[in-house]
Amino acid sequence: MRSIFFSILFIGLIICASCNQNQQNSVLKNRSVVDTFGFAHLDWQMDSIISRINTTNKSDKVWRVAITPHDDYTYVGDLYPKILNGIKAKTVILFGVAHKARNYNLENKIIFDSFDEWSAPYGNVKVSEMREDLISKLPDSLFVIHDEMQSVEHSLEALIPFLQYNNRDIEIIPVLVPYMSYEKMLQIADYFSKTLSEIMLDKNLEWGSDVAVLISSDAVHYGDEDWGGKDYAPYGTDSIGLAQTRNHEMEIIDNCLVNNITPEKIQKFIHYTVQESDYKEYKWIWCGRYSVPFGLITANNLDKLIDNKGLSGTFVGYSNSIDHAVLKVDDLKMGTTAPANNHHWVGYVAVGYE
Repeated sequence: MRSIFFSILFIGLIICASCNQNQQNSVLKNRSVVDTFGFAHLDWQMDSIISRINTTNKSDKVWRVAITPHDDYTYVGDLYPKILNGIKAKTVILFGVAHKARNYNLENKIIFDSFDEWSAPYGNVKVSEMREDLISKLPDSLFVIHDEMQSVEHSLEALIPFLQYNNRDIEIIPVLVPYMSYEKMLQIADYFSKTLSEIMLDKNLEWGSDVAVLISSDAVHYGDEDWGGKDYAPYGTDSIGLAQTRNHEMEIIDNCLVNNITPEKIQKFIHYTVQESDYKEYKWIWCGRYSVPFGLITANNLDKLIDNKGLSGTFVGYSNSIDHAVLKVDDLKMGTTAPANNHHWVGYVAVGYE
């Protein structure tokens, strides 16, 4: 009897251990918010942010693709909803900046993560199952899965609260774009767009209404102070210099990012922002000098594959961190992560694509 008792007990312990293991395996892997000060991470914060932003000029546009800023909510303000309200798709592919790619020696490969969900104000946001479809079909040489890089990067998490506010069922596919040559962009974008179009066709998903692309990028980083000892003020920091800088920004936008998008325009954007002699070095300080061209190449390819057309961009807005009154956030336990003055400021551009 003792042997039977202990045999039953042993079997029970094995079953319990197996149950516990299954429970552990079923726990979803969550990506926590990095910046809980510049961005809203709680539902009541986001409710307050929306109520304080003037959104009376809502557009009925449905963007297939959009370029959006990712700076502190207090600085960017109403430019966020002006562009992000046009993203109506349930699944959004997010192309972001890999600000700290140098720390991990990451280059010439797009960066996925393995998280199941991302933290957000109204509950965790699910990572679409389409990510695994993409990963399984892309050549291993074109991407890397790097949770640590994704965990320290803020350029995508800024966008998720606004997307989630508009659609609580939003799903995302986060992708970071590190240092990358134009040739490598063309190669990866070609595979990515073809693979994505096949997945969308197989799942009967509509471009724009079911799947959209969102490209994260702040515009110029300008000034001669608090930039790690570097001088990013080629036009100076007085009122004339600020006006000339804005004109330069609008030149880039007008020549590269609006109306019909062509390979020549995308290459021109790279020439504006990246040194010809070294693709890792800035010429004009846009942190999205890789996310913007890669995202546009990929999305433009996808548009041609699906509709045989190509993207057309509409200018939605431009501002910077010192040309308008900041949004009040200090009572929301939020604030600023960098100064904003004539000697240190950041530009923001929003462009939507149909």
